[in-house]
Amino acid sequence: MGLRNHNKLKMFENVSSATVFTLSGLYFTFEERITLFCLTLLWYLMIIFGNVALIVAIIMDKNLHEPMYIFLCNLCISALYGTVGFYPKFLLDLLSSHVISYAGCMLQGYVIHSSSCCDFSILALMAYDRYVAICRPLVYHSVMTRQRVSLFVLLSWFFPLLLMFMNSASLLGIRLCGSHIKRIYCVNWMIVTLACSPPKANSAIAYFNILFYFAHFVFIVWSYMYLIRTCISSRKWGKFIQTCMPHLISLIIFATAVLLDVMYMRFGKVEFSQNFYNFMAIQFLLIPPFVNPFIYGFQLTKVRNKILKLICFKKRDAKCHVMTFHIRGKPSN
Repeated sequence: MGLRNHNKLKMFENVSSATVFTLSGLYFTFEERITLFCLTLLWYLMIIFGNVALIVAIIMDKNLHEPMYIFLCNLCISALYGTVGFYPKFLLDLLSSHVISYAGCMLQGYVIHSSSCCDFSILALMAYDRYVAICRPLVYHSVMTRQRVSLFVLLSWFFPLLLMFMNSASLLGIRLCGSHIKRIYCVNWMIVTLACSPPKANSAIAYFNILFYFAHFVFIVWSYMYLIRTCISSRKWGKFIQTCMPHLISLIIFATAVLLDVMYMRFGKVEFSQNFYNFMAIQFLLIPPFVNPFIYGFQLTKVRNKILKLICFKKRDAKCHVMTFHIRGKPSN
C-alpha cells in the first residue's frame, strides 16, 4: 500500500512539473506536411511582404505622417509581431516533432494574445480618429496633435503588453496535471485547462481583460454607428466610403475571427473534425494579417499612389541603369 502511494506521488510530481508540452492537430502524412509547409511558408512571406511594403510606404512619404496612417503603420507592425509568434514555430513543427517547452509555450501565448489586444486598441484609435475627422473637422488638428497621437500609440502598446504579462505571470509555478495541449499552438487558456487547480488570480485577470477589450469593441461600434448617421445626414457618404470603409472591413474580419476562435475554444464540440478545429484556431492569424495590407493599400488613395510610385520608380531606375550600361558599353567608331 505504501509503495502504491509512493508511485502515485512520484507520478503526480512528474506530471505537475512538466517542462515540455505536446501540441496536437498535426496528424498528416509526410507528403501532406511538405505541401502544407510550402503553402504556409508562401502565405507567411506574402504577409511579411504586404505589411512591410505598407510600413515602408508610410515611413518614406512625409505626406503620410498623419494620425490615420501612423495608426495603420502600427496595425501592420502588430500583425508582424503576432504572426512571428505562430508561423516560425508552426513551420518547424511541420518538419519535426510538435513539442514545445514550458517557457516557449508561455512566450508564444503571450505574443499571440498581446498582438490581438494591440490590434483591438489600434482599431479603436482608428475609429476615434475617423470620428474626430468627420464629425468634428474644425478641431481635428487641435485634438489629434503630434504629442497626443504619440501618447495614444504608446498606450495602445503599453496596456496590451502589460495586461497580457499579468495574465501570463499568474500562470507561473502552477501545478499541471497534463502535458498535452489540444491545439496547434499555445494559448494561456489551454495551460489553465491543464492545471490541477486553476489559479483564481488568472481567472480574475482574464475576466478583467475580456471586459476591458469588450469596452473597446463597444466604443468602436458606437463610433461607426455615429459616423454612418452623420455621413448620411450631412451627405458625406463618399468620404466615409473612402476613408472609413477599410477600417470597418478590417474590424469586421478581425472581430469575427477572434470571436469565433474564442467561442469555439471555450464552447466548441468534440465531434468537429480536427482540420476544422485547426482552421478555427488559426483564422485570426491567417486572414486579417494578409487581407489588411491589401484593403488599405488599394482603398486609401494616398497609400496606393505611394506604393505605385515606389514600384514605378524602381522599374524606371532599372531601365535607366540598362540604358546607361548600353551607352557606356557601346564601342566607339
